[in-house]
Amino acid sequence: MTDILPLLLFVCLFATLLLGFPVAFTLGGISLIFGLLTFGFNFFNLLPLRIWGIMTNYVLIAVPLFVYMGVMLEKSGLAEELLETMALLFGKLRGGLAISVIVVGAMLGASTGIVGATVVTMGLLSLPTMLKRGYHPELATGVISASGTLGQIIPPSIVLVLLGSILNVSIGDMFIGAVIPGTILVSLYLIWVIIVSILRPESAPAMPEEELAKFKGKAMVKRVLQAFVMPFFLVLAVLGSIFAGIASPTEAAAVGAFGATLLTILHKRFNYQTLKEVMRETSLLTCMVFIILVGATSFGLVFRGMGGDRQLTQFIVSANLGPTTFLALVMVVVFIAGFFIDFIEITFIIVPVVAPIFQKLGISLLWIGVLIAMNLQTSFLTPPFGFSLFYLKGVAPEGIRTGQIYRGIIPFVVIQLIGLTILLLFPETVNWLPRVTFD
Repeated sequence: MTDILPLLLFVCLFATLLLGFPVAFTLGGISLIFGLLTFGFNFFNLLPLRIWGIMTNYVLIAVPLFVYMGVMLEKSGLAEELLETMALLFGKLRGGLAISVIVVGAMLGASTGIVGATVVTMGLLSLPTMLKRGYHPELATGVISASGTLGQIIPPSIVLVLLGSILNVSIGDMFIGAVIPGTILVSLYLIWVIIVSILRPESAPAMPEEELAKFKGKAMVKRVLQAFVMPFFLVLAVLGSIFAGIASPTEAAAVGAFGATLLTILHKRFNYQTLKEVMRETSLLTCMVFIILVGATSFGLVFRGMGGDRQLTQFIVSANLGPTTFLALVMVVVFIAGFFIDFIEITFIIVPVVAPIFQKLGISLLWIGVLIAMNLQTSFLTPPFGFSLFYLKGVAPEGIRTGQIYRGIIPFVVIQLIGLTILLLFPETVNWLPRVTFD
């Protein structure tokens, strides 16, 4: 009977999600019911400790700070100017705004390293602008959801830190090893947007001719300096403070929040009403992100308590397979597990079990770590339980349906699988740069 409890847990989760219940409360509610029925009231002795661990996580302080930064840029109008100016810089190229979103998403992803904060920030920054410019909702939401997950593979990344510590691989090696894979993935995104813009120009229209005509000479220089260069240096300040070792990601988030406020003041758009709206929306969005994290943590606790992790890992260990087949099996298991479990839970459930096996097989743990990071990033976009999709839905304007978001991310899931395949076929994409850097 106990062997089918994890499966029953998933069935109940799917059923309640299909009935339309919010994902955060579905996660938490199902976890509480199964935890109480399985472990009795002792479950309530464990759950508060896990939730307290989330709430006291210093790194997660970056979430409200980066959300504040995004909301401040959005409320002040600077965010829209930033994206539109970047699109104007691409001239008459169709899909220029989507390309700009990918570039900005990569920068914000590298700044936060937290999918929730990045997707929420990008949703606030770019989705209303893209819809106003006539982009198809599927393409707009797909670009934002996919770009928001780039922080999982572009250093500095929380998942790379966790994987490096578990695999006993230098965090510096993990960061450097992920540079080329991150660049490959961003390039694949850009190529796809360009292809869509050529084949279906109505889904990614170019900027209006009258706006492009104004964007010349002194007007162009002024627009770039005002709307692009200053916010760009803000993001560079956040990234630079991390890479230079001056600040942690959490401290760099404070730099970003202060810098966004300073830019708003310099543009004479800062007032009490703007600050009030930014503070209110930051509080609401931060609560949304954290309640999802609490629900995911509760779900992971119950799943492991039922022995779901032991069943999963026992299946992996008992399969007497060759290195290539075993690696493929682990990648599939991580990908499927990512449909339902938070990346932190997967990291601490599966990776410690498979790491000694990979080491015994003589496979580079650095390569394995970056592969798993790329795999986990892909799982953030996979319905019905991709966290990135729910974060974006929470901040999307009225009229954007969940089905449109699901359809929009399908091409990007395929692109991420292509990127993962490239890393599998060419391990040097991960191993070469750290070897050259430190030799």
